[in-house]
Amino acid sequence: MTRSVEAATLKTWLHDGQEIALFDVREHGQYGQSHLFYAIPLPYSRLELDVLRLAPRHSVRLVVYDDDGQSAAPAAARRLAALGYTNVHVLQGGTGGWQAAGFALFAGVNVPSKTFGELAEQVYHTPRVSATELASLLADKKDVVVLDGRPFSEFQKMNIPTAISCPNGELGLRIRDLVPSEETHIVVNCAGRTRSIIGAQTLINLGLRNPVSALENGTQGWYLADLPLEHGGTRRYPERKEPQAPATQAGMRAAAEALATRFKVPMVSAKTVRDWAADAQRTLFLCDVRSPEEYARGSLPGAQHTPGGQLMQANDQYVGVRHARLVLFDSDGIRARTVASWLRQMGHDASVLEEGLASGLALLAMQAAALPALPTISAKVLAARLASGTVLAIDLRPSMQFRQAHMAGTQWAIRPRLAAALAGATQPLVLIADEAGVAACAAIDLQELGLSVSLLEGGMAAWRAAGLPLQDKGDTPADSDCIDYLFFVHDRHDGNKEAARQYLAWEVNLIGQLDALELNAFRLPAAGAGAGARAEHATAQA
Repeated sequence: MTRSVEAATLKTWLHDGQEIALFDVREHGQYGQSHLFYAIPLPYSRLELDVLRLAPRHSVRLVVYDDDGQSAAPAAARRLAALGYTNVHVLQGGTGGWQAAGFALFAGVNVPSKTFGELAEQVYHTPRVSATELASLLADKKDVVVLDGRPFSEFQKMNIPTAISCPNGELGLRIRDLVPSEETHIVVNCAGRTRSIIGAQTLINLGLRNPVSALENGTQGWYLADLPLEHGGTRRYPERKEPQAPATQAGMRAAAEALATRFKVPMVSAKTVRDWAADAQRTLFLCDVRSPEEYARGSLPGAQHTPGGQLMQANDQYVGVRHARLVLFDSDGIRARTVASWLRQMGHDASVLEEGLASGLALLAMQAAALPALPTISAKVLAARLASGTVLAIDLRPSMQFRQAHMAGTQWAIRPRLAAALAGATQPLVLIADEAGVAACAAIDLQELGLSVSLLEGGMAAWRAAGLPLQDKGDTPADSDCIDYLFFVHDRHDGNKEAARQYLAWEVNLIGQLDALELNAFRLPAAGAGAGARAEHATAQA
């Protein structure tokens, strides 16, 4: 059953300590322009693909919202009810109603994690170096190593010269492979601020004797200082083949254990986790924080891959239920404890699985929602039917991909706007999508409208492989229609210095938008404790 909820009531729910899934069902660009602080992005165009992964318990208290409470949210609520969710609510008035009630909206993505990074810097007084200072160190060939705390895919887009890719979640395990000497100055960077701060402070919290700094403003600060970035980088940490960390990691394991003790990270047995999985009143996420390569070689049944650095940076991509139980594991005794220490400070109920990968734990795998199987049409047949005007082809790929290249005679659309775009249509429809699941989600709505729907087999890759023509680049759809694209985030990496400055200012100013309830939900040490920890670290280095 779907009910509505007022903004004031939702505000109470978000801070009553009980589980809640708050889903923004607008598209990515809309979400990034303004959303609620604790909102999880779940675009209506992908709802069935992602919801069971983000909210696996069907009885969880769940709220969806859009701009006004009358566009995508009611349709999303109906779909959720059809999927078996029993406690679904729509926020009255959407973001407009929330703001009218006096509550703040936030721009950008991964906002709680980025806000936490800014708070962590204030509490811990994380050392930092500017881009020009680092450039001088590198030019003078000082004993300095630059570690990029982002995933390797992001590192390849642009990186600081000489930098080595080592995602933040891997730092504790890999650091002595990468930096054998305790005299070497370690600088951690990301694209902006958060992962630079958290990565550097991770090494400090683990008690490294090295000088450690965050690169102020990351690759964006480097670019704004008119320093050249590299592209297509390949330097990365060496991959370990063995399932357990070697004996030389004993010191880092002890440091991680001490860190987990400091932040009261519970260690839980496989039996406890099985009992939790059977608890119908709580949601459980079993999180494998190891590297993508390790996860691909095998994981515990029922676990999802949540690379440690990204679990801290982009928690809302993996965990859709606030106050759920998170159980982390690894194969080395270092990474899960280190990541969990940060998640506890962020306010999450995070534990670490005893014995990790070797525990023998096996849970039921997360289920995916059933989607309609669509008949397919080949690229050559579609080309002939487009030429004869006997089909209507709808391109569901991201708007920016459509701008770059599309088939003549096709129309770009996105699921929440399909009904309006196809009003009065009677021709058979062919959907074009590089991800078949996105087309299947859209087909649910189209079939409810009584329309005949098929799918281009192989997507755009099959069209190109057949040697069929594409339209030149253009400006369709218009910027105002590109609701799936967040210009605010992407422009900063496309040579737009003003966008980069605005983005960095946005990160720094996030703390000022929080109210007392949101601030108090974090569990960082008191300011004095953070400063004391840094002083102890400095003394140890002396």
